[in-house]
Amino acid sequence: MSEIDRDGLADRYWEKKPMSALNQREWEALCDGCGKCCLNKLEDEDGDVALTRVACRLLDDTVCLCSNYAMRHEFVPECIVMTPKTILDHLYWLPQTCAYRLVHERKPLYDWHPLVSGDPNSVHDAGVSVQERTVSEINVHEDDWDDYIIEEPT
Repeated sequence: MSEIDRDGLADRYWEKKPMSALNQREWEALCDGCGKCCLNKLEDEDGDVALTRVACRLLDDTVCLCSNYAMRHEFVPECIVMTPKTILDHLYWLPQTCAYRLVHERKPLYDWHPLVSGDPNSVHDAGVSVQERTVSEINVHEDDWDDYIIEEPT
């Protein structure tokens, strides 16, 4: 029998189960809450992806969560649903610190990841999130996004 943590998830389940076997709760718990996937990205002709601090209009950067996650596709139809089946299609633009990327690449999660630290704020305390560092896409014209290119917080 596996050890169960206080959230009812098996201890270090992401190291023991293939991504395809994760249930919805386990899958969602992999998200560290950094908010970087909600930043608009620019891709050049070589396929290189640059991160901007221009965030999706639904990102609440005080908590680094979508302000309307359940209905996000009604407001942002292009929002990508990341699943074990779609991860390969989108791996190239996932942040380097993203747990979905790390688990797919069979790398360990960082110590600041909430599943490891047990603290949902550890991602912010470590300075890895985009907490209070974004500007809404509503306020920046798409032609000006290149003025907001940033290095990924790591």
